[in-house]
Amino acid sequence: MHELAVCQDIIAQVEQLATEHKARAIHSISLEIGPLSGVEAALLEAAFPIASAGTVAEHAQLDITAMAVTVKCNECHKQSEASANKLICEHCGSWQTRLVSGDEMLLKRIEMDT
Repeated sequence: MHELAVCQDIIAQVEQLATEHKARAIHSISLEIGPLSGVEAALLEAAFPIASAGTVAEHAQLDITAMAVTVKCNECHKQSEASANKLICEHCGSWQTRLVSGDEMLLKRIEMDT
């Protein structure tokens, strides 16, 4: 389960930010995860209590928001949402698209007690 390693990396990043801001506790961590990121949100949520145990984020709430897959068409040059397994322009139907978003995982927000 590589989500545990991913979660440990997130906790390390959060702990570094907590140290920089002299935080005593982390209340919540907000992430955005794209369907093409290779990270399963449910497995990340299951790994979070293990990764955060004994850290400043031990009692934090993990909030995960799913991101949309967005493509830009090389034919009509418009941007549109697409499904994760069908990266087709919704405007002209072309398959010649470029991925704009949906393969990333972003640490969006941390609420901390300073």
